[in-house]
Amino acid sequence: MLTKRIIPCLDIKEGRTVKGVNFENIRDAGDPVALAGLYAAQGADELVFLDITATIEKRKTLSALVNRIAHHINIPFTVGGGISTIDDVAMLLQNGADKISINTAAFMDPGLIKQLSNEFGTQCIVLAIDTKKEPDGEWYVYLNGGRTKTNSRAFDWAKQAVDNGVGEILLTSMNNDGTKAGFALDITATCAINLSVPVIASGGAGTMEHFKDVFQTGYADAALTASIFHFKEIEIPALKKYLQPFVNIRI
Repeated sequence: MLTKRIIPCLDIKEGRTVKGVNFENIRDAGDPVALAGLYAAQGADELVFLDITATIEKRKTLSALVNRIAHHINIPFTVGGGISTIDDVAMLLQNGADKISINTAAFMDPGLIKQLSNEFGTQCIVLAIDTKKEPDGEWYVYLNGGRTKTNSRAFDWAKQAVDNGVGEILLTSMNNDGTKAGFALDITATCAINLSVPVIASGGAGTMEHFKDVFQTGYADAALTASIFHFKEIEIPALKKYLQPFVNIRI
């Protein structure tokens, strides 16, 4: 049985860690370097850094900040935001990232996925999908930090991306994001069961039971969260101890 992973997420805006609800009402959550070091020490399995305004502001990810964080952690480190070229990826890997996350640029140019996976390997390429369940019951892809709706269904896009060489899917439910009401188990399970790559569930964690649910019912390979760790509502060692009887987890 594969080991399930717990992944804190640093959403970065203007060099600070921030957190919102449903991708809105952003508030400060602390210094990203200090938080990264804390999570690594507490036993986080990986760390994700998302520069949430890089794409909409048409700029590159904050490589200097990535470098500072990389020097404070000893766990796998995924970086996303504003990545659209081989040079972007090379720069971030040189500054300490282990994997990179692409979102809007990949949707606008699906050939980018093959280009990057051929250059750096599929294990290095994570596709982030921001998705929202609409009144018709379907989950649609959103771009530009959740600002732009598309007519593409999340699973269809995920399947296409995996076929093109993506090694992992980071699936964020905009409906659940920041609500602490639980992960979106239906779309998570659809992707996890039907795709050949690991699926990271994101959006909605509020209790330890929510993590158990997303692993057991959503079949996620990893669970990513932000605010409950940033604001010390749940601490990683306690969460892993709780999960140990239910799933295979590294303590």
